[in-house]
Amino acid sequence: MPTTLDVKMKEKKTSQEGFATAAVNQSLKPADKIRLLRDMIRVRRFEERSLKAYTDGNIAGFLHLYIGQEAVAIGTISVCGKNDHVITAYRDHAHALGVGMGMGECMAEMYGKATGCSKGKGGSMHFFAPEKNYWGGHGIVGGQTPLGLGIAYYLKYKGLKGACLCYLGDGAVNQGAFHESLNLASLWNIPVVYIIENNGYSMGTSEARSSAFRDCLAKRAEGYNMDWDVCLGHDIYEVRAKTQEALIRAHEKSRPTLLEIDTYRYEGHSVADANKKKYRSPEEIEEYKKTKDPIFLFKSKLIAEGVMTEEAYEAIDQEAKAEAAAAEKFAEESPYPTPESMQEDIYWEVDHGRTSQGRIFFNDDEL
Repeated sequence: MPTTLDVKMKEKKTSQEGFATAAVNQSLKPADKIRLLRDMIRVRRFEERSLKAYTDGNIAGFLHLYIGQEAVAIGTISVCGKNDHVITAYRDHAHALGVGMGMGECMAEMYGKATGCSKGKGGSMHFFAPEKNYWGGHGIVGGQTPLGLGIAYYLKYKGLKGACLCYLGDGAVNQGAFHESLNLASLWNIPVVYIIENNGYSMGTSEARSSAFRDCLAKRAEGYNMDWDVCLGHDIYEVRAKTQEALIRAHEKSRPTLLEIDTYRYEGHSVADANKKKYRSPEEIEEYKKTKDPIFLFKSKLIAEGVMTEEAYEAIDQEAKAEAAAAEKFAEESPYPTPESMQEDIYWEVDHGRTSQGRIFFNDDEL
């Protein structure tokens, strides 16, 4: 009997060499390819260090790890331009590192420290870097989808040639806010690219048991007269090629796309997912690691291309491990937010000299 993983991957018998020769990948220099591999390795080593910190009791709350999905965030973000923006859900660490956030500020945020990217007030699910066009992780399932629409609407309103990559999991596709967003995106010609990171199990329930669909989830876009596509998330060349197509559509035609990327997570939905080995078999997990691990696949391609050596890979890997360890040390040694800062960064008006006195904010002459 086929596994969920078999079903997810069944329709994609693509030529990886074909995507390697796509224009967006042909333009990559050897240094660019090595950077992509390095970025994926950094994500994995950061996540592994985060898991250790959580197990040691240094991180509280939720922790959603990205191990196994690295080519999705790194591949999609790597083709973004200066006016392209990113917003995602609560599995947000890889996207943060992908846009250039530092491991230290991200780890410190999970530790609840003042040196964190959100000053220790957001935690794992709320990394933000607006200066890097990164509008965060969001803890409400599907809650980021209308926000991504709004960011893309802003870009169009300002006449900027840009788009918003808005990520969501396969479990979020049934949220009403997402469908409202698809409707408006198509109706108003908004340059947003919705990316379904389909790791097959949403919050521990298989895709087949949680969503009604024909062929794939992305096909739902047809109901909104929207372009859609599906690609394999363990091949970074394919991820880049398919994302580039969607961005060109957004930039040149101001049209949205629903892009489903089939991927897989090695850990549970969150670290607190006690049933991660019960709703899927150990053999299924090991089969993916053995045949579709995005890092080792890309490393093998680069070695075959003569771009990378095993020794160079080991050096990059050790460097990433050291960086993650340094980030953990930085977080441990950083101070906690002061009690006085509790009310800061809640309302823009308060931080800029206005008080609500328990009332909603209006202009002074309206009070």
